[in-house]
Amino acid sequence: MNKCLLSLLFVLAPLHAASAMAAEPAAPSLQDTIAALDYQVFDSFNRCSDPVQLQKHAGYFDPAVEFYHDTGGVTWTREAMLANTAKYVCGNFTRELIPGTLEVFAIKNFGALARGQHRFCDSKSHKCEGLADFTILWRQHDDQWQITRVMSYAHRANTQDANH
Repeated sequence: MNKCLLSLLFVLAPLHAASAMAAEPAAPSLQDTIAALDYQVFDSFNRCSDPVQLQKHAGYFDPAVEFYHDTGGVTWTREAMLANTAKYVCGNFTRELIPGTLEVFAIKNFGALARGQHRFCDSKSHKCEGLADFTILWRQHDDQWQITRVMSYAHRANTQDANH
């Protein structure tokens, strides 16, 4: 091979590699992944009057999920948590993440911790009169994400935007 052609290959090879890398879509960030999961789990929560949506909601939780609620107490299993959801939530109120409050922190070799604030809106009046803070522990196993712990606390009246 002549020297000019060899030199040209050395110049073009890195450009080709860079363009190949740029063509591959970037993996979603952990923040984006958990934000999408938060949306999905609570979309099914908000529509849990439909038994299909309640079962979809159940699929986001580890069977041994621990759910800590400052006013409702503790549940130690997915079945107990779903029974409370069906009894107290479905058809009564919906949950909305307060924009800009979701924070996500990686947990090495496990998954992620998400925390933020959400408001609760009456299903009939659509007034959003309740606020609370939350912390959710997500475990990633074999490219699947499941919730292992939930803390919902600091429940209080929403005095700022009760009508949403």
